[in-house]
Amino acid sequence: MTWNPFKKKEAQVPVEQAEEKNTNPSAGKGRPTPKMKKAQAAGIRPLVPTDRKASAKAAKARMRERENREYAAMQSGDLNNMPKSERLPWRIYIRDYVDARFNLGEWFIPVAFAILIVSMFVTSASQNAWASIIMMTLMYGYLIAVVIDVWLMWRKLKAKLITKYGEASVAKGSRSFSYAWSRSIQMRRWRLPKPRYDKRGHWPED
Repeated sequence: MTWNPFKKKEAQVPVEQAEEKNTNPSAGKGRPTPKMKKAQAAGIRPLVPTDRKASAKAAKARMRERENREYAAMQSGDLNNMPKSERLPWRIYIRDYVDARFNLGEWFIPVAFAILIVSMFVTSASQNAWASIIMMTLMYGYLIAVVIDVWLMWRKLKAKLITKYGEASVAKGSRSFSYAWSRSIQMRRWRLPKPRYDKRGHWPED
C-alpha cells in the first residue's frame, strides 16, 4: 500500500467545513452583483412613470398646444406649421384650384336660409300654398345646380391631379373628392386653411 502525505491533511479537515464547501459552491451569492451595484449607483429609474396622472396631463397639454399652433397656422396661412395632411402637395393644389374659381355651393347656405324666410313670410301673408311650392322649387333647383357644379369641377380637377401627381392623389384613401367638394360649399372667407390669394383667378400651375 502506497503512503500518500496529502491524505492525512484531507482527513484533518473538519466535516462541517467540508459539507459547507460542497453544498454552498457559490458562497456570497446573496450580495448584489457588480452589475446591480453599477445600476444602483447610476440611479436608474423604471420605465413606467411613478405619477401616471401627471404624465397624462402633460401629454394632453402638449397635444393641445400643438393643435392650437396648427389651427393658428391654418388661419394665418402658415404652411410650415399646418398639419401634415394639409401640407400634401395635391391638397395644396386642390385648395388653390377651388379658391380660384367661383363655386355655386359656397352661397348655398345663405341662399337656402333666405328662401326659407321668404317662403314663410309669403305663405303666412297670402295664405297661398302655391307660393310656398314655388319657393321650395327654387331651393331644390339651386341645390341641383350646386351638385352639377361640383361634379363638373371634380371632373376637371381629377384629370389635372392624375396628370400631375398620379392615381394615388385621387384614390379613396386620399379623400380628395370629399376634400374638394366640402371646401367648395364653404364661403371663401371662412375656409380653413386660409386661401393663399385674396382674389379669385390664381389658378395652380399644371
